Amino acid sequence: MSERAQELAKSLRAFNRGVIAFVEGCAEEQWNKVCAWEQWPVGVTARHIGAGHYTILDLVKMIVAGEKLPEITAAQIVEMANRHAVEHADCKKAEVLEVLEKNGEMLAAYVAGLKDAELDRSAHLALVKGNVTAQQVVEMVVLQSGGEHFANMKIAAGS
Repeated sequence: MSERAQELAKSLRAFNRGVIAFVEGCAEEQWNKVCAWEQWPVGVTARHIGAGHYTILDLVKMIVAGEKLPEITAAQIVEMANRHAVEHADCKKAEVLEVLEKNGEMLAAYVAGLKDAELDRSAHLALVKGNVTAQQVVEMVVLQSGGEHFANMKIAAGS
């Protein structure tokens, strides 16, 4: 494990704590408000972060292992996300909290144990039409994209 890995894991845990605290404090009315960009309710968007963004762990493990990443397009990601939103349209707060806690900690714990060389290992990601490192994937998917979802949740909820 490296200092960089520890710092990245610390950022992941802080982000997750923020999302969890927001979800815990969400009133029923806020939970069902629709996020403008996603067109999903706040609760569904929170579940998407925990079930979609945190499961980037699988891709990170592939990069670290030197495996080829699946060829996935932006359209496929949007399709999967929208399907998830429909399937979990009635998600409850307790379920979302469980997903966030479990998947968020699994990702952070794995990242915390990486060495600098593993964080720097790269693979071709068709989505960005280039190579990305394990660290870049985590930062792009969780902290940047997940952060955008979280910001949209706060706007929709009026927080």
